[in-house]
Amino acid sequence: MPGLRERVEALLPEWERWYPSLFDAAQDLGVIRARVCPPSALLLSRRHAAVYEEAAQAFRERWNIVEEGVETDDGGRAPAAPRPARRRRRAGQPGSRQR
Repeated sequence: MPGLRERVEALLPEWERWYPSLFDAAQDLGVIRARVCPPSALLLSRRHAAVYEEAAQAFRERWNIVEEGVETDDGGRAPAAPRPARRRRRAGQPGSRQR
């Protein structure tokens, strides 16, 4: 598959005369398009949740931690532990930011 530059040059050989960057030309010519995603997909906490769960599982396996009342899967692994809830501070308490 040709690269971005080759695809743009195939459509408009002298694109550099008309556009300040390759990406501007590619966007106008329809070679690349923005992809719409839900706002929740942009949160780092959601994107890295799988990494966190994998690290927690590796920790449990490394230190042979078995949670009481938790059944293991076929590989002997327990399901990932939920993250503790963060406490919110009220305005006016020490350590809280005021806008």
